Amino acid sequence: MEMKRGKWMTLVLALVLFEFMCHRICASYIPEDSYLIACGSSKNVTYQGQTFVPDSGHSSLAFMSGNSVVVSSNSTVPSSIYQSARIFSGISSYKFDIKHKGRHWIRLYFFPLPSSGHNLSSAPITVVTDDFVLLNNFTFKNYKGSYLFKEYAINVTSDSLTLTFIPANNSVSFVNAIEVVSIPDIVLPDQAVALNPSAHFSSVSELALETVYRLNVGGPLITSQNDTLGRTWENDVKYLLVNSSALNVSTDPSSIRYTTTVTVETAPNWVYATAETMGDANMNSNITWVFSVDPNFGYLVRVHFCDIMSLSLNSLVFNLYINDHIASASLDLSSETGGLNVPYYEDFISKTSADSGTLTVGVGPDTAADITNATLNGLEIMKISNEAGSLDGISSVDFFIPKTTSKNKVGIVIGSVIGAVAVVALIAFCCCWLAARKSKTTQQRHPQLPLPLYGNSLTVTKTSTNSQKSGTASCISLASPNLGRLFTFREILDATNKFDESLLLGVGGFGRVYKGTLEDMTKVAVKRGNPRSEQGLAEFRTEIEMLSKLRHRHLVSLIGYCDERSEMILVYEYMANGPLRSHLYGTDLPPLSWKQRLEICIGAARGLHYLHTGAAQSIIHRDVKTTNILLDDNFVAKVADFGLSKTGPALDQTHVSTAVKGSFGYLDPEYFRRQRLTEKSDVYSFGVVLMEVLCTRPALNPVLPREQVNIAEWGMTWQKKGMLDQIMDPNLVGKVNPASLKKYGETAENCLAEHGVDRPSMGDVLWNLEYALQLEETTLALMEPEDNSTNHIPAIQLTPLEPFDNSVSMIDGVNSRTDDDNEDAATSNVFSQLVNPRGR
Repeated sequence: MEMKRGKWMTLVLALVLFEFMCHRICASYIPEDSYLIACGSSKNVTYQGQTFVPDSGHSSLAFMSGNSVVVSSNSTVPSSIYQSARIFSGISSYKFDIKHKGRHWIRLYFFPLPSSGHNLSSAPITVVTDDFVLLNNFTFKNYKGSYLFKEYAINVTSDSLTLTFIPANNSVSFVNAIEVVSIPDIVLPDQAVALNPSAHFSSVSELALETVYRLNVGGPLITSQNDTLGRTWENDVKYLLVNSSALNVSTDPSSIRYTTTVTVETAPNWVYATAETMGDANMNSNITWVFSVDPNFGYLVRVHFCDIMSLSLNSLVFNLYINDHIASASLDLSSETGGLNVPYYEDFISKTSADSGTLTVGVGPDTAADITNATLNGLEIMKISNEAGSLDGISSVDFFIPKTTSKNKVGIVIGSVIGAVAVVALIAFCCCWLAARKSKTTQQRHPQLPLPLYGNSLTVTKTSTNSQKSGTASCISLASPNLGRLFTFREILDATNKFDESLLLGVGGFGRVYKGTLEDMTKVAVKRGNPRSEQGLAEFRTEIEMLSKLRHRHLVSLIGYCDERSEMILVYEYMANGPLRSHLYGTDLPPLSWKQRLEICIGAARGLHYLHTGAAQSIIHRDVKTTNILLDDNFVAKVADFGLSKTGPALDQTHVSTAVKGSFGYLDPEYFRRQRLTEKSDVYSFGVVLMEVLCTRPALNPVLPREQVNIAEWGMTWQKKGMLDQIMDPNLVGKVNPASLKKYGETAENCLAEHGVDRPSMGDVLWNLEYALQLEETTLALMEPEDNSTNHIPAIQLTPLEPFDNSVSMIDGVNSRTDDDNEDAATSNVFSQLVNPRGR
């Protein structure tokens, strides 16, 4: 501890020296456009070494007001920049003259002054530029902070930039301060690497960016005073997934050797002079940072590196991970930079899965190299504007400020004429096409249908002569006779009322899920693939292949699919009570009882046990989580979403070597580190589910204190103290039998063992959960088993469990004799002689 304190003292002293030298360093860049505006102020305001001038007296700034009010306050404010504000009761704009076209910082400061005469805490704030929406109806009402600072990077291509504030009806909007400052062209290049699939992206300049996180990894806070571009870099510790996985290292900032492509404007030398490296190289584990993000957007992730710890070249080779993808494999900093202490960065574009709300960045050793270390110096994460040109919501600028210029009116008239001609031509074409179609024999459905390998040729037909001739119809055959029904797209539209948003059940990584009703009034769930989703044809095909073979009471049944018109649509049985997660937190649904939770976990465990043991070769789900456990109208649990599933290892193998996929927070750490997948990876994920069910909170929650971010770590800390009841759902307090809770906690702890070999099989997990349920239902006299025992209740002899293969089997069409209820009965035979005075 003393050594660590001494190191931080050294860092602080160095930072003081860095601040002392700041004015000489900052002089290296002078922006051509630099507007620092104190809105509503009557005098200049000094903030973090910079002077902000009143908006009423700036010679190059035009302010177009729609009834504004100037407010200043002597009450306690976070800092001097928030002492005044301009309040707008109508649409109002600031127009800035631009000398240097290109990227500009737009920085906005908000603080709801209490003495303004308005309830600014409830005032919706909407801010747009000429082309982009920056904020959309933001309010402080549900915001956890007392003030708000936003930073954007906008590409300005004209001679002016307009910033417009739009109040909601019968309300006001406000702003305390504004910065518009040009950015050196070298700082934000136009190119990046898009992930999953990996591709070159060369249009970054056309997008608006919002700074979400900017970290000085391994080092102290760097304020805007100490950055030539006025940026703030925070320390990374609170974002670490495992605090002990990282070790701070640092060097003299003056030793950093900048190049022509990486300058002090890219990042201050203090960023490159500090880093996190692996805490224990022998552990062979990754360092991972977890961030809460908006799942509906893509992100530009910039990673900063500098080898400040090696003594020779080519002695540091490692992998970079973003989400569950290897962004940069076998990264050798020496090869990239040609020397030590030379800074280097890489840019990536990544999307989060629609239901995760987290983005992860990690570094870890390259297993192919004989080097067990990794490092990271700095990290920037920027939200990317969507197709509507928005950084907040789905509405475009035109939604807030309709364009009604004369040019637009002429365009509308011309467009209408062209559109009318096009419609007439289209109607004529459709009539001809329908006439030709009627002359052909209606095609019959066939249970064995090929699935094309390529996403642009998805229409399934009985034969495909043209495709075969062209060589583009390489297909695989789904040979199971239980493939399910092939739906036409027309049938899907009818079932979902043309994908009526009122029927939307949820949004996942694959796409949107709608409630549907077939022509025979059967309720179904229709999952429509999103062509822009990270999950695509491979997951679509895997889901059909897997579920065409599987039938079990605790697995969601696939009814059929549709792949007309380049659509990827899956049709499942309808699960009336939705995902398990929605019954745990985030909704107003009534809380589940302890018995209900146990029965749901038992049902899910049965489904996973069947996957692992119900066939000659096991199936590993690979994405076990509470959103993939669905509940029917009787709260029977069924495992869903097999898009990431993988056939298990052969008899002569111990694991499957594969790229890491799944959801962070549920990922088996051994699988994450070594890319070795086993059935025990599902067991670990199920252990996280058990803790989630008990504590009713997400697997990862970055906004909580460091020790509580990861529910698995947090739960095991209390489990080892024997005090799991201290963190359980308050709705369960006093309503759970202690012996049942104890057995449940032991089961979760075993599932979450660090190494797969130490975890139980799903069959063992199922046995223990059944036992915990029985303890909950038996009399108090039978509810105190000996420690770490599952069969020491006196005078009770347990009947051996029948072989699982006798009760469930894969449906492959030959002498298959599956009876789901038999499987449940066979499992319950273990407890057939337990005495239960109260009955079931």
